[in-house]
Amino acid sequence: MLIDRAVIEVRSGNGGNGAISFLREKNMPKAGPDGGNGGRGGSVYLVAKGDVNTLLAYRHSRLIAAMDGEKGDKKMRYGRSADDVYCDVPVGTVVYEEASGAFMADLSHEGDIVCLAKGGRGGRGNAAYKSSRLKAPKIAENGFPGERKRIVLELKLLADAGLIGFPSVGKSTFLNIVSKANVPTADYPFTTLTPNLGVVTLKDGVHQFVLADMPGLIEGAHEGKGLGITFLRHIERCRVLVHMISMDGERDPVEDFNIINAELRDYGAKLELRPQVVVATKMDCEGAEERKAAFDKALGIESIGVSALTDDGVDEVLNKTYELITKTPLFPLKGVEEEEVIGGLKVYDAHLDKKEDPFVILRPSEHKFIITGEEVTKKYALINLSTDAGVAQLIAYLQRLGVDEALREKGAKDGDLVQLCDFEFEYIE
Repeated sequence: MLIDRAVIEVRSGNGGNGAISFLREKNMPKAGPDGGNGGRGGSVYLVAKGDVNTLLAYRHSRLIAAMDGEKGDKKMRYGRSADDVYCDVPVGTVVYEEASGAFMADLSHEGDIVCLAKGGRGGRGNAAYKSSRLKAPKIAENGFPGERKRIVLELKLLADAGLIGFPSVGKSTFLNIVSKANVPTADYPFTTLTPNLGVVTLKDGVHQFVLADMPGLIEGAHEGKGLGITFLRHIERCRVLVHMISMDGERDPVEDFNIINAELRDYGAKLELRPQVVVATKMDCEGAEERKAAFDKALGIESIGVSALTDDGVDEVLNKTYELITKTPLFPLKGVEEEEVIGGLKVYDAHLDKKEDPFVILRPSEHKFIITGEEVTKKYALINLSTDAGVAQLIAYLQRLGVDEALREKGAKDGDLVQLCDFEFEYIE
């Protein structure tokens, strides 16, 4: 079964907490701090493997988690780092963040690897805080938290050219003729339920390219009608499209041609910009030559006539397709924008890189204030509050940020409650 899309949740491990300890032995009753650092949390990686061809393994494995690092110990013993988690995916897998839709990686080669969630660094023990000014530190650092994300995995087949067109126009039959794909065919719509790949070798016996047979498209495919929305993504890697139009007289060839191109355009990955080899199929049907001539005249193009019974036109299609493949560069995948370059220099938008304020003061009630913000909450998570020295470290950090002044400007008075995450204290002027 071809499963080409999966949504998973990944969670890397938290770093281990640093230890607060002092060495006290018979001959060294006051030897000083000896608390070790915590271990690193495990990270989660994806690895592209050629012997994996589906995302079936992730259809039910919704959570992939790495272990936390172990905490530090006395006598400068560091906590054990957790093992990283490596998950195999097919070559051609594209990775996106679900929340933002941001592109993360394109694993298009064997052995490509990407870190989905990085493990947290271990916290420093009190031995790391020893200095000439602070000889007996009673503070340590909590481990850095790991990351938690929801990830979308999409498999996009690695093919040089793709066969497109309405159902039952002869795409699978053509692929069987030019390769050893052995795709099942039948005289009813949607015979092809999954994409199929075939390696095509030209008559010279040297030049080759990979050709993909896509399930038939219908009008409204980009909106989820038929099977098209599921498999349009596989066309994204194709540099050339072989557009097949049936000349059996059952449908209007011009209308079919325009509908398919409209679907390519509406999908949103600039599929309509790919060069096309227009192929008129079923030329052995009665009246096919007249319909092909009218089709070519209406669109102002010269289509290539093909008959599956006699193999007429097959070599011409393959040669034309290979010629276009050699001339056409790779197109960016959907959601992956090309970098804006002017005069050989990459252009950055300063507004996108603007740093957020380290904290924000909220006032949900008259005598309660809440400190929030990404920077301040991250720092809070690292401070060990199990000792008075740790609490003093947090208060000193908030003062350096200017929280006191901000609370005063918000109208805070003596005795008002101030909250930072799960830590609460009274405001004193």
